[in-house]
Amino acid sequence: MKLVGLTGGVGSGKSTVAAILRELGAEVVDADEASHAVYEPGTPGFSAVVREFGDDYVRDRHVDRKALGELVFKDPDALRRLNAIVHPLVREWMARRTAEAVDRGAEVVVQDVPLLFENGLEALFPTTILVWVPPDVQVERLVGGRGFTAERARKVVAAQMPIEEKRSRATHIIDNSGGPQATRAQVERLWEALTGAGA
Repeated sequence: MKLVGLTGGVGSGKSTVAAILRELGAEVVDADEASHAVYEPGTPGFSAVVREFGDDYVRDRHVDRKALGELVFKDPDALRRLNAIVHPLVREWMARRTAEAVDRGAEVVVQDVPLLFENGLEALFPTTILVWVPPDVQVERLVGGRGFTAERARKVVAAQMPIEEKRSRATHIIDNSGGPQATRAQVERLWEALTGAGA
């Protein structure tokens, strides 16, 4: 089994690349899915988040992720407290899903981890893939695709590790600044390398 870490900057199109890898035969374990799952109502994560941040961050019996996201974006201490709750639960969830994939006979397991380099996790992965676009394209996609103001988009991009620094750390780069066919062609070539005898 080959374990691969997939990451990218906000607005880079990482989920598009993950979907192509899944289509080609990879088992994809998604940290965003994990971060939703670990504080669903009735879970220890839900109880811990409500205990730490209060009922103001519960809406319709679920954690109000938007309100909590606004809080932690502005307040580094709140972000640290949330991460202390969520990160261990996410790692445990992803480890379980990875073990299940191995039990099913998966040849390639891709862990989709948005903050892979920020959290110093590259040592866990023999191979890492970065989905790259220039910062101005990140901003453009956040504005056009997610309804961000240009100012907010620039702040969100600036809050992450610079995409060029991630580029220098990654094993493989997928340039997603062109069209869908160009991206797919790169992913297909990379898949052949990952699944070939010499990969």
